[in-house]
Parts: sequence; structure tokens; C-alpha cells
Amino acid sequence: MSDRIGFVGLGRMGQPMALNMARKGFALNVFDTRPEQQQPFTEFNTCEQVGSAPEAAKGAGCCITVLPGPAEVDAVVLGAGGILDNLEPGSIMMDLSTILPEVTDKVAAACKEKGVHFVDAPIGRLASHADAGESLFMVGAEKEIFDRVKPMLEAMGTTILHCGGPGSGTRAKLINNFLAITSCWMNAEAMALTKAFGLDLATTLDVIHGTSATNGQLKMNYATKVFQGDIEPGFQIDLAHKDLTLIVESANKAKVPMPVAAAAREALSSARASGWGGKDFSGLADYCCELAGVEKARL
Repeated sequence: MSDRIGFVGLGRMGQPMALNMARKGFALNVFDTRPEQQQPFTEFNTCEQVGSAPEAAKGAGCCITVLPGPAEVDAVVLGAGGILDNLEPGSIMMDLSTILPEVTDKVAAACKEKGVHFVDAPIGRLASHADAGESLFMVGAEKEIFDRVKPMLEAMGTTILHCGGPGSGTRAKLINNFLAITSCWMNAEAMALTKAFGLDLATTLDVIHGTSATNGQLKMNYATKVFQGDIEPGFQIDLAHKDLTLIVESANKAKVPMPVAAAAREALSSARASGWGGKDFSGLADYCCELAGVEKARL
């Protein structure tokens, strides 16, 4: 089986992860719908820039996808003449996207029918972690296949968690993002109230971080992004809204009530309607402060 890897999707997360693989000597066929995203790979003689997703998969022992959502994964992987049609039996299809569990299950079933191994390994942590090669991956795969893809994931991240068989990674990611995004919104409301009360932000954060009220969004993302006046994405509010939609839809199908997720999604709908969709999701703090008519929270 070829040790060449197809890598499809060179966006804010995919490009730095593929670059980290290239720096560590992996041979890649790289593709993105925006040709300029492929340009940084010209410095690596092990990397080939190709003209389509199927071409990236052709002759590869593994094809990795990092795509915006379930519709894109379905079309790019399963469409006629797509990635799966160009992978050989015994090769691996590994999707790092955040998508609906039923789409993951559909791709896994189609791969199995063709004799291709399937792995779902959605990405945890922030874009800055992807840049530094410090991402977390929650992996759904058979044990033998997990062992085969682990060196690839270790080239892009520092924490590789085997969640179970195919489909378990996607499901773990939805749970993770429910907590991450809803806490991001609650932090935004808390920061607006902090400013409305006239409290010192640094002291208030000392209070929060000294109790069980603290959370990773406030410590990691807010501290390095919005509190520094940087709300360029990162992880766009549009994408956070998409993930909450996937979470609510999946929960409905499982008959699990999630009123907090639904409320947070509609809060993000309001931010998007006000033109904030392209900003980092930590920018929800600025949006809440703007709504309240108070000064933005800055350190």
C-alpha cells in the first residue's frame, strides 16, 4: 500500500495541519478549491499540488479530508467519481470534519462495502494549536486501523484519543463542541455584565478562575483573542452556529432534549444577523457588549 497521503481541505485548520505533516516528511497530494491555499506546499519536494479531490486520492494509501460540513463530505467523498471511487481496497479514508453522525455512518458503510477502511477523527482545540502542531483528535476507528493512522495524527497533534469504533469520534466531537460553544456564549454574557457593573476585568477573572465557574474558553480562547482585541477567526461564529445546528439536530433524532444548545444557537443566529458571522467565536463577547451598550472587555 502506498505511503502517499491525499489531503483535501486546506482552510484555517487543514492548511497548518497539512504543513506540519509535510515538515515531518510525509508525502502529500494537496488540494483545496482555492489554489492559493496550496501555494505554501511548493517548498516541499514530497508534496504535489493537484487539481481536484479525486486526484488527491488517486494512488494514495490514505486520504484525509477537512471540510466545512456534512453536505461537503457527502458530495466530495461519496459523489460519482469522488474520493471513494479513487481509493483502492485496503486504503484508508480519514475524515477530520465536524459533521452529522448519520453522514459519518453513511461514509463508513460505503467505505466498508468497497473494502476501504474508514476513520473519523474530528479536531479539538483552536486554530493556534493547529499552527503549533498541538491539536487534539478524537478518533473513531478499528484498533488496527487506529494504530496505522496514529503516526499521521501525531504529526499534527499532541493528544490522540481512541474513542471507539467508526462513528465514535464524530459523536464525541459534538458533545465537546456543545460545551465549548455554549460556554463561549455564557462567557460573552458574563463579560457584558462585568462591564455594565463597572467591575475591573482582571480582578473579576481572578475570581472566576479561582472557583468552579472557570472554563477552558475563558482561560484559553478569550485570553488570547478577544481580551487582546483580536476577533479575526480562529473559529468563525458561522462555523460555531453550524456545529450547534448539528448538535441540536442529532439530539432531536436521539430524543435527547437540549434546550441550552437550542438557546445558544439562536443567540448565535442573532450575532450572525448583525454581521458578526465571520468573526472569531470569542468575538461574541464584543457582540454582547455592543448589545448592552457597554465598553468592550479588554485586558
